[in-house]
Parts: sequence; structure tokens; C-alpha cells
Amino acid sequence: MTVLFAGLLNIQSFAHCEVPCGIYTDHLRIELIREHLMTIEKAMKQIDELSAAEEINYNQLVRWIDTKEHHANLIQEIAEQYFMTQRVKPADPEDAEAYGKYITQLTLLHEMLIYAMKTKQSTDVSMVEKLHQTVDKFEKAYFSPEELEHQHEHEGHSH
Repeated sequence: MTVLFAGLLNIQSFAHCEVPCGIYTDHLRIELIREHLMTIEKAMKQIDELSAAEEINYNQLVRWIDTKEHHANLIQEIAEQYFMTQRVKPADPEDAEAYGKYITQLTLLHEMLIYAMKTKQSTDVSMVEKLHQTVDKFEKAYFSPEELEHQHEHEGHSH
């Protein structure tokens, strides 16, 4: 019974637990979103290529469509379950600066959700680019300039 329970906890922990554990890897979540975007873009190109073939391989076509959908769902999960419910904290409307930052972050997360949905609906790569741009804007709105600089130095590159 303990092994089964531990296994169930492990499955849930991938999305990050909603137990107040205090262990957060915000930069990692941003990088995961970018990785999902690369997969979505590759899937879109594969879908277009397979669809244009003289003889369509429906098995591979369905697999790429499913992959694209799955990775868009993972982006939505990070935006909703990680950032919106656990990391972005409501701000007092009386504190104009904090409240403005809060609204900006929520707006960008909402845009991410919409663009992720749009990547499911077509193979329009421009939606991937819009999502990339929104992730970049969110990263700048979420992290302080010092945190961004430190992270980029740590990664050995800059955006």
C-alpha cells in the first residue's frame, strides 16, 4: 500500500504539488515551456509534411497531432497550476506598483493559455512565435532584472 501511495505522489509531483512545500524552480518552468514550444513547432512541421505526402501515413500523422496537443496542455498546466495558483500572488489594489505587476503577470499568463490553445487548433507556426514572445514578456514581468541577469549568467547566455 505504501509503495502504491508513493507512486501516486510521484506521478502528481511532475506538475508540482499544491502542498505548500516551498520548493519552487521558476526558471526551470520557463525553460520547460520553451522546450514544449520547440516540440510543438517540430510537430506542426511534421504534420504539414506528412499531410502533403502523396501517400499519407495516418499513424504518424495522428501521433504528431497528439504530441502537439500534449505539449500545449503541458504549457497550460504550467501557466495555470504552477504560476497562477501557486506563484503569482494577489496584490492590494491600493499599492499601484504591486497591483500593476500582478495584473501584467495575470494578463501574460492568460495570453499564454490562449496561444497554447491556438497551437492545438492548427499548424500555424506564427502562434508558436506569439507564445515565445509572450513567455519572454512574462519572464521579464515576473523576475527582477537582477534575477534575470543572474540566471542568464548562470546559463551562459542571454535572451
